[in-house]
Amino acid sequence: MHTLHRFTALLGLILLALSPLDALAVTVTVGGTGVKDTAGDKKWLTYQANVEAAGDPDLEMRMLIYGELGSEDILVNGIRRGRIQVANWSGLATTTVVPEMAMLYTPFLFDNYAEADFIMDNYLFAAYSKLLAEQDVHLIQWDEIGFNQIYGKTPILAPTAAQGMRFRTSSSESARLFAEAIGADAIPLGFMDIVTGLQTGLVDSGESAIIMYVPTGISGEAKHITLTDHSFATSIIVMKKSWIDRRPEEQKRILLESFVDVNDGRQWTRDEWKTFLDEQEKWGFTTHRIAEEQRKRWKDAVAPVSRRLIDSVGGDAQMIWDLVQEGKAAFAAQQPEDAE
Repeated sequence: MHTLHRFTALLGLILLALSPLDALAVTVTVGGTGVKDTAGDKKWLTYQANVEAAGDPDLEMRMLIYGELGSEDILVNGIRRGRIQVANWSGLATTTVVPEMAMLYTPFLFDNYAEADFIMDNYLFAAYSKLLAEQDVHLIQWDEIGFNQIYGKTPILAPTAAQGMRFRTSSSESARLFAEAIGADAIPLGFMDIVTGLQTGLVDSGESAIIMYVPTGISGEAKHITLTDHSFATSIIVMKKSWIDRRPEEQKRILLESFVDVNDGRQWTRDEWKTFLDEQEKWGFTTHRIAEEQRKRWKDAVAPVSRRLIDSVGGDAQMIWDLVQEGKAAFAAQQPEDAE
């Protein structure tokens, strides 16, 4: 009898393992490192509202979007191990899974937001979707951060002004190569340590998108920011591919289509950083806008970085670079002849 019970229990476990996940209700754990009352926060809350409004009783949203789960490394591992179902990864964090993501941080890869949008959507989304899918990650959507700018305790209007400065970099190869190209002393430092680093003099400059520079306290310590628009920072919204592929079709549709429209999300982010610039007196920093001739000096100074980055990243880095060049040509071809 005991043998029969053990056999029945074992059979039940086997049947449960073999049963399609489609038949089971699911708690959807969403992981992020956002800040309340920001554009990023608004995107996540809209996603939650859209999923819940779809009315599937088997979908329960568990929103851990304010860093409750820990650092980005934990979010990356959480998706890959199936402990988190949806997450926001920065482009830099994504390089640990797909090294070619570093190519997006090539200095002056894009000339402006319109060109970046066109190329990201029409040329790079499919390419990066494929690279991520090979790692069992499904790319849902871009989640823009914005162009990086140069900040410092003193104005840095030209690359020559950065020579010898203690320049905070992320751990990425693109950041290191950029700092070296402008003659700065590259100091790798975690994002959460930037403010302390500025306070102690460990660093006195760096690069950041405006939406990260202002509300995090960096602007209070390095009160000058130069709008170089030198590299394009983005996050991505992802799921574990094998998990979402096993969901019932209607659940799959809801979970994949409920995130805010990519263009709406971009506009929310851009509205936010424009507001920060408008309120610079309130935040206590000074914005320095540069002429195109000055921007060209930055571009010329860091021109060798693209080739060095392609060689360093390897893999499909050259393919990504080539796609961008193809996209730039297509974008230019559709512009009016008298466009600047």
